[in-house]
This record gives sequence, structure tokens and C-alpha cells, in this order.
Amino acid sequence: MSRNFELMQQLEIDSSLAVADTFQPAFAELEKVTGRVERNGWASDEALGLVQRIFLPQTQDSPRMVVFSGVNPGDGCTGISASVAETLAKNGFGPVCIVEANFRSPTLPALFGTKNQRGLADALLRDGPIRSFAKPLGSDSLWLLSCGAHAQHSANLLSSERIKSRLAELRDEFALVIIDTPALMRYADAIAIGQLADGVVLVLEAAATRREAAQLAVSTLRSAKIPILGAVLNKRTFPIPEPIYKRL
Repeated sequence: MSRNFELMQQLEIDSSLAVADTFQPAFAELEKVTGRVERNGWASDEALGLVQRIFLPQTQDSPRMVVFSGVNPGDGCTGISASVAETLAKNGFGPVCIVEANFRSPTLPALFGTKNQRGLADALLRDGPIRSFAKPLGSDSLWLLSCGAHAQHSANLLSSERIKSRLAELRDEFALVIIDTPALMRYADAIAIGQLADGVVLVLEAAATRREAAQLAVSTLRSAKIPILGAVLNKRTFPIPEPIYKRL
């Protein structure tokens, strides 16, 4: 526990980050997320807390397009970004679009119980309104732009000139855009997208993300002049029963 605290404390001091509370390990299980945050009170509380830290108060300078990126693979970034997008939509911030810019290991369609057909890669290769490549998730308040049918061969599209115009369209079409990207320390995708967005939220895994890797991730984002909006410590375990922990 002390190592986790020291890691987040160091990041907060070094980077002035809005450090968010942890998400529980069970949140990473797809069957417990699937776009139904209200069924998991703890995950819903944490997502709401992160929304309040990052997106409130809403002003002219408030972030509208935010990239979520894990420091390392398996940090739980996709589940967290999905929960945040849902929370935003359910609390009147919509319409919200969650974008799957993770062409390496796409999981958002399965997470939300839909198919990965037309999506981001298709929008970068074809003409047509950006909304025509997205799918509503139950209502007009939450939309998914999955990675698309050509995703396995399209990671280089994230650094193309076309991505700029498509992200600009997303800004025009939706009130808020949440973008899920691959791990920052393995691929440059988060940097390419982050330079076109309003900032990045880093996701770290408790007892797994090394301080050196986290600090390198922060340094990499700073060198690219990408604002760091916050950090999430995911998969923290509790040495005492969680209901008692939450009362402390």
C-alpha cells in the first residue's frame, strides 16, 4: 500500500496531476462492465469522481477531447475510459463519443455488446460524415466509434493528415470525446492522438507500474507538449474490508 501511495504522491508533486482514486480489480472483468456502470456502485462512484476532477467546472477552457492511456499494457485503461464515457453521458454531459484508437488490441465493441464493423479506420480511409461511422449505445447520449474493420493494418493512420480533420469533426458533432489508446510505453499512438486532443489521463496499475516507467511516461508527454490532466491508480487491493476502508 505504501508503494502505491508513494508512486501517486510522487507523480502529483512532479506533475501537479489531479490524482484520482482507484478502480476495483473486478472492474476489469468485461461481464461486470458491459456499459452498465450503475450495477457496480464502487466503479460508478470512482468514475463520477474522476469526471468531477477532470471535466468540472465546465468553462470555455474545460477539456472536451481527452485521451486515456495506460503506462503499460494491462493497466485497465479501456474499462476505465468506458466507465468515464458512460458516467459523462448519464450525467447530462452528452452527447458523448468514446473512440477506440487502440488498433493493437481492440475490446470496446465486446465491452459494450456490439460489433466492430464501420469505425475509426474506415472513417480515415473513406468519405462520409463522422457520425455515420459511429454507433449509438442505447440512446443518443452515448456513441461508440470502434476501431473499424481495417484496424489490424491501420495503426499508421493515426499519424496521417486525415486524422486531424476527423477529430475536428468529432469535436463538432459531440459535446465530449473520450479516446482509448494503447499503452504509452509500448506504442507512440497515444502521443500522436494526444497532440490533437486537450490532454491525457494516465492509468497506472497498483503494485505493478514501476515509478521509473510512470515518470518516463510523464516526461514523454511533457516533451511532446501534451497536457496531463490526471492519473488513475487501478486494481488497488485493500488490506482491510473495502466498506470499512471507504469510511476512513
